[in-house]
Amino acid sequence: MDSQPPASPDSQQQTTSRKRRGIGRIGWAVIGAVFFGSLLAIGILPRLSQRSELQAAVKEASTLTSVNIITPRRAAATTNLELPGSVVALNQTTIYARSTGYLRRWYADIGDRVQAGQLLAEIDSPDIDQQVLQAKAELAQAQANVLQSRASLAKGVSDLKQAQANLLIARQSWQRWSVLVKQGAVPQQDADTRYATYQANLANVEAAKNTINSDSANVKAAQANVYASQANFQRNTVLQSYKKVTAPFAGVITARNVNTGVLISAGSGTSNTSSNTNTSNTNTSNTSLYTIAAYDKLDVNVNVPQSLSPSFQTGQTAEITVKELPQRAFTGKVVRTSNAIDPNTRTLLTQLEVENYNATLRPGMYATVKFAINRTNTPFVVPDSALVVNAGGTQVATLTKDQTVHYQKVVVGRDYGTEVEITSGLTGNESLIATPTVDETEGLRVQPVAQKK
Repeated sequence: MDSQPPASPDSQQQTTSRKRRGIGRIGWAVIGAVFFGSLLAIGILPRLSQRSELQAAVKEASTLTSVNIITPRRAAATTNLELPGSVVALNQTTIYARSTGYLRRWYADIGDRVQAGQLLAEIDSPDIDQQVLQAKAELAQAQANVLQSRASLAKGVSDLKQAQANLLIARQSWQRWSVLVKQGAVPQQDADTRYATYQANLANVEAAKNTINSDSANVKAAQANVYASQANFQRNTVLQSYKKVTAPFAGVITARNVNTGVLISAGSGTSNTSSNTNTSNTNTSNTSLYTIAAYDKLDVNVNVPQSLSPSFQTGQTAEITVKELPQRAFTGKVVRTSNAIDPNTRTLLTQLEVENYNATLRPGMYATVKFAINRTNTPFVVPDSALVVNAGGTQVATLTKDQTVHYQKVVVGRDYGTEVEITSGLTGNESLIATPTVDETEGLRVQPVAQKK
């Protein structure tokens, strides 16, 4: 068996070196593999996670309900408010008879324009004429009684003066005879006679004074009768003047309820029912002769909603139009309000005054009144489709930050048809579901979609 020669020291060293180099190459290869694997893990794994989350989000979004989202907008600070109005006469009244009799003649018919104090009709009143004559005679008699009482008083004054003169003479005569009796020149009986005469004249003076007092009372009573008779005469004279029916103010006759020959009673009467045609008379109960209305100025009554009532002030102007006059516009001014909200309609009765010199407008017309209202706290405006009305009241569907549905109660103002005003309940930063349905329940997560404008 051949034996190999022992390796030399140099060859052993070379072998050991080659082994060491082989092991080093393997270590570096492992380290490199680990390093590059770490880099791949750091770069790929987050992407894979993000991709997984994105796929999950896409899957979840595909299952969410999509809703159109809108935001509320502010209404204009100045808004036009149109309300229906009713044209009424500024001054309208019915004219009644104050004198009883038969209608002698009428001078004005419906549609006639009359002036204040113009004669409208005459009533033949023989009863009141006789009452005037009687009152006049009673006044003359009372005046004659005053003259008679004054004459009696004057006679009483004259009698008093005569009695006082007689009393003076009787007193002086008695005083002289009293002195003579003391001197013994005349007997006591003669002095007593003079004293009796003095006492009689004293009584006459007192009686004359009483007569004057009585005559003075009679004069006062007679004068009072004169005043009463004069008042009665004046009253009947005024009633007699009511035989002529006149217009209390300038205006237009809107109704005539009398015809010639009809019996009229003061305050009420009977007349024919026809005031527009010349048909045969039909006697019915009637309490007025004419109806007159002033047309130079008219009132327009408007019922303002409670929510807008604070915006209306006296002196505010408005534009008034009527359908029958499309080319005309009238200017009205607020002159008064009822200052109370009607509990039935929740409206404020407002009256506007409008000039009508040419009588273009007529009482009873339907008018449209347009107001320009300046609002300090302007409300929000949303489509009417955004409102939800249920047992909880009027609400809108809003979206929270986590895209869930939340119903918010609101207060509705004016209704424009397709849009409504929200006076309370919104701040303006909300996202509203444009058309909420029963499927969008409270707390439901949805997918918002901005609605195209």
